[in-house]
Formats: sequence, C-alpha cells, structure tokens
Amino acid sequence: MKKIFVLKLANFISLFWRIVPFKIRRFIFTSLFILESRDKKTREGLSRIFYIKDKLEWVINERSIHYDNGIHPKHRLTNYHQFFIDRIKEGDTVLDVGCGIGAVALDIAKARPRCKIIGIDINKENIFFANKLKENYSLENIKFIFGNIITQKGINSDVVILSNVLEHIDQRESFLNGIISNSKAKNFLIRVPLFERDWQMPLRKELGIYYYSDLDHKIEHSVKEFKKEMNKVNLRILEINTIWGEIWAQCEYEE
Repeated sequence: MKKIFVLKLANFISLFWRIVPFKIRRFIFTSLFILESRDKKTREGLSRIFYIKDKLEWVINERSIHYDNGIHPKHRLTNYHQFFIDRIKEGDTVLDVGCGIGAVALDIAKARPRCKIIGIDINKENIFFANKLKENYSLENIKFIFGNIITQKGINSDVVILSNVLEHIDQRESFLNGIISNSKAKNFLIRVPLFERDWQMPLRKELGIYYYSDLDHKIEHSVKEFKKEMNKVNLRILEINTIWGEIWAQCEYEE
C-alpha cells in the first residue's frame, strides 16, 4: 500500500515538476548528486552515491515494466526464453519452478505444443496473473499451480527450469535436493545473476555496502561458486555461459 501511495503521489507532483525545463532539472539533479558525493572520507561519499544509484535502478525497472504493459522488457530484448526453448525436446514434461507471472512457461508452451508445462510459484498474485495471461492463448499444454515445490507431491518431470530462483534461497543445497527428489528430473536449466557482471560489484563488497541487484537475494554467484554448488547436489554442468550479467547453465542429474 505504501508503494502504491508513493507512486500515485509521484505521478501528481510530476505534473508540476515537468513545468521546469528538462535542462534545468538535469542540472539540479547532477549538482545534487555531486554535492552528495563530496566528503572528506571518500568511502562514505561513494557509498551514499551507490545507494542513490540503487534507488534510480528501482525507478528504471518500475518504469520499464509500465512501458511494456506489465512485463519487464528484458524478456523481449534479451530473448532469454529461447535459451530454455532450445534445450527442451518435444514431448518433455517441463516444471518451471518459481514461474512468476508465467512469461517463460507460456513461451515454451507455444513453441513446444507437444510438451506438458507446469508452472509453480509461492506467490498467489503471480499465479493469478499467469492464469490471466494464459487466457490470451488457446493452450491446452500448460497449467499453473500455487504452492511450494518442496511440499508438492506427484509432480514428475523431464526438465526443471530455475530462472532467477536460486538467488532467493538460503538453503540452496536442501532446496535443490528436494526438487530433484520430487520431480525425478534429469535435465536442469538454470539462470542466476552473475557476481562478476561489473567491476562495481567487488568495489561495493569492499566498501561493505549492499551489492546484490535485489533486496531479497541471498547470493549472487561467481562462476566458481555456482560450479561448486552444482557439484554438491550431483548436477553435472553440460553447458555454461555468461551473458547479460547472468550465468546460464544446462545441468544433468547424476545419481
């Protein structure tokens, strides 16, 4: 509710703010940022500017989702759904864990009509929105479930998708073992944020300030950390790539 109020207030105030010419607004913002960064202790000034940058990134993401009518444009611009589609065979049963609003699952269902797609998420609003999106297509090969994959029974699959999920989990080894046990899947397609995506990440870590891209993240993997975690749960990495600041991997479960 607080976030909605803030956004509505911003929309109202912006009507008056935009009366000021953009060049003047830009000058004011730039001057304020420079002033905020000035400090006898460069470390403190730099840390404050990083905090402001994080708030700006939140605004950019919020406006970007609005720009693309409720779906983040990264889905469209990076074409990352194709990574999953290309590694799924017709006839596979696919389990999309943490499916969100179902954007990835729906694209797979359209591209692989003989596959059975199951999307599951612990956020009830996400599942509601996913089912609304599903109504736009005549798809019989997909369903969305509200619930926790670890407590679900009888969801066997050939392929498990974990797209931007593991970074939200504290006990990842236990979580992955639970999915492996419940799904009986052999093929795992995984996407996580990459720690080594930018030189600013190790700098922020050195400064002792928050360096994840989301407040709910518990980790953002280095390639070395990712490989180590996969090895712990007997997921053999068949393919690994880094692009768009993320790790993309295809893994095979070995008993």
